[in-house]
Amino acid sequence: MVVEQDGPVLTIIFNRPDKHNAMTFDMYSYLAEACERADNDDEIRAMVLRGAGRQAFVSGTDITQFSEFETGEDGIAYERRIAEVLNRLEDVTVPTIAVIHGYCVGAGLAIAAVCDLRVAGTSARFGVPIARTLGNCLSMNSYSLLVNHLGPSRAMDMLLRAKMVTGSDAKAAGFVHELCGDDDLDRTANAVVGTVLRNAPLSMWATKQAIARLRRAALPDGDDFVSKVFGSEDFHNAVAAFGTKRQVNWQGR
Repeated sequence: MVVEQDGPVLTIIFNRPDKHNAMTFDMYSYLAEACERADNDDEIRAMVLRGAGRQAFVSGTDITQFSEFETGEDGIAYERRIAEVLNRLEDVTVPTIAVIHGYCVGAGLAIAAVCDLRVAGTSARFGVPIARTLGNCLSMNSYSLLVNHLGPSRAMDMLLRAKMVTGSDAKAAGFVHELCGDDDLDRTANAVVGTVLRNAPLSMWATKQAIARLRRAALPDGDDFVSKVFGSEDFHNAVAAFGTKRQVNWQGR
């Protein structure tokens, strides 16, 4: 993680380009710390999140982080921690802008979803292909993000078919607010940041608060299915096979 401040703008860079900026558990902690910095510095008026290199925003959680998972309780603890970090980012008092090129996958999609605005280049690809990779699942919090932004039908299609969505399709769905050529991504993002810097901070804060509260109101518990999936043979076999050419033979148990 690289954290840079330029006047009123705090920029967070997910800095593992050789791993497509896959998140480690430490990186999630650093992201939460950056949110605290944004809220505790009165000079900061906007927060920008982007990936290093040109291949990815964030490609999910690094699969090696799951190698020591043994039971479903490990999955519950993991998803609770991810939900805490995502909610912390969603609650940042200043506008947050995700600047996306390349892969925005899994946890990366969730991070982008809790940002207030999303600017993407035409190379952007969005998805949660867990049904063909690890055979795990999301938390109820993350499912609610996808349904809230894409609608139940698009979210179901993305998840059941492990489908990757183009930047154009994400723009048509309303998930991406500004779509541009990759070479214009910085200019377009800077224009969006410039707009929010000129707007009334308390008006924007109230809007953020209202929309976050509506999304998270009476969110049901999902620990039962998280425990079952993360404790399954399918998940453990898929983690062991990830990065090899071995095909996982899904058993549903």
